[in-house]
Amino acid sequence: REANNTNERILKTAAIYGANASGKTNLIKAFSAAIFMIRKSSSRQVGEKLLEMTPFAFDEKTIKEPCEFEFIFISNGIKYDYGFSADKDKVYEEYLYQYLSAKPTRIFERENVNEYKFIQSDEGKLNTIKSQNTENKLFLSTATMWNYPKTKDAFLWFAQNIDTYLGGVISNEKSIEAYGNDEKEELKKFTLRLLKEADIFIKDFEVEVKEENFDNDIVLLINGKNVQTMGTKKKNAKIKMIHEIKDDKGETRNYELNYTNESLGTQVIFSFAPILKNAFENGNVVIIDEIERSLHPTLVEMIINFFHNSKINKKNAQLIFSTHDTNLLSLDLFRRDQIWFAEKDIKKGATDIYPLDDFSVRKTENIQKGYLNGRYGAIPFVATGNSLWED
Repeated sequence: REANNTNERILKTAAIYGANASGKTNLIKAFSAAIFMIRKSSSRQVGEKLLEMTPFAFDEKTIKEPCEFEFIFISNGIKYDYGFSADKDKVYEEYLYQYLSAKPTRIFERENVNEYKFIQSDEGKLNTIKSQNTENKLFLSTATMWNYPKTKDAFLWFAQNIDTYLGGVISNEKSIEAYGNDEKEELKKFTLRLLKEADIFIKDFEVEVKEENFDNDIVLLINGKNVQTMGTKKKNAKIKMIHEIKDDKGETRNYELNYTNESLGTQVIFSFAPILKNAFENGNVVIIDEIERSLHPTLVEMIINFFHNSKINKKNAQLIFSTHDTNLLSLDLFRRDQIWFAEKDIKKGATDIYPLDDFSVRKTENIQKGYLNGRYGAIPFVATGNSLWED
């Protein structure tokens, strides 16, 4: 489907399959590292380490080289191409192009840490901003913080329109905050409808959000070092779910149940609702590791179909997820270029990611059966267990 205000055709979903330890989670961690790097850049102190940058460790060459990232995306109706390379000490290369026509227009390029090329019309202003940037900061963030308009939409896309979720979406702090700010109860209405769509009948719920202070003597282990926290604050939610139950006499009664006593499936849907609502309203990209965690396959398929439904997903939101649920492997649900596989080279330890479209697959083919039979790779080759007690 064409993206808003552009001629770009985009896919709404992408599923990533692969064996355990094949690199699926590392791919999503890479997304997370780049996004966090961009969001935090403007607040970095001079000389502060870029701890998000973790190179591939099983190669003597790459372990010494910077990590490289590139994103091609649409923000506010304009297509952008943004990328950077960095290690734990500094940013080496960075660039931002926008497409106002078929050819890209350079906004800025950065090489060898501090060598810049700018769009000619704005060279004077950008040279002034350049002097405010440091070797461990991204110019995209610095230019935006100094009110340069041509980087604003690109930066805001990373700040607001893409999020990753590792280990599921239960107890997500953003979701709790969203319920706490739901003064008009629009999110409540959406959540109750979503629960009903998922065949979970909850009449109502109440959310009370409080910001709690934790003791200053809490010690956290960060990157192998003990760190003393100072006045740590965290938002905590008290959630009551209200069930409408009929007794043996046919009389209706309401019963309250603490959120923590609900099924994990109910908790996932409840936590997922603000993410879905925000994605559909703003055209966000949602990236989830193991989407099927605590969810019935039918519910996962329901969520995927929400993204495929142009009446629901009017802003072209995208869902990228990893999964082991082979029930979803169907060409009735996905196109061939929406199904991806992650396979690790056991000798080199590197992961290769490739689409089903690389194979000659007929529309009527049983994709699930083909995958489980190893036709597309990316499955574990398990042993018999006979060697467990060998010396």
